[in-house]
Amino acid sequence: MKIENKVIVVTGGTRGIGLALAKRFLSENPKVVVLIDISLNNLKIDDERITFLKCDVTNETSLYRNIDKVNLEFGIIDIFCSNAGILSLGDEQTSKKDWNKNWNLHVMSHVFAAKKLIPEMLKRGSGYFVNTSSAAGLLSHIDSVTYSTTKHAAIGFAEWIAITYGKQG
Repeated sequence: MKIENKVIVVTGGTRGIGLALAKRFLSENPKVVVLIDISLNNLKIDDERITFLKCDVTNETSLYRNIDKVNLEFGIIDIFCSNAGILSLGDEQTSKKDWNKNWNLHVMSHVFAAKKLIPEMLKRGSGYFVNTSSAAGLLSHIDSVTYSTTKHAAIGFAEWIAITYGKQG
């Protein structure tokens, strides 16, 4: 995958894996790396190729609005890293609110992004849709039923996308 002069979006980009992805992308000379996060954490990166957008990726309308904004301001998104995530500890007694929060962030945010981006990528014949999951999606996190379960689902969704669209490039 060539990164040079590409428009890249990373959700959950202001810390953890998202921030590490962004820093790595910068070393490959992209056109821009847009970090989308629910909280910008006063993060400062001294590089004109980095920009920040505040967005709750579990809100489909807000996510679409931000994708459209990136496409208009910086050019068509070449690489979209659907990476936002949280770790909430808990067992089967975990509240419905926490279940929904994990489900919406670890699964539905990928679904929303795919619904918007994959048809556009297929139409133009280019683009990368990257989902971050976790080893907990394969093995399980013993201290978090919500994290493990939703990461298993995220892997299932990513596999379905790969099987369905992979042959189309």
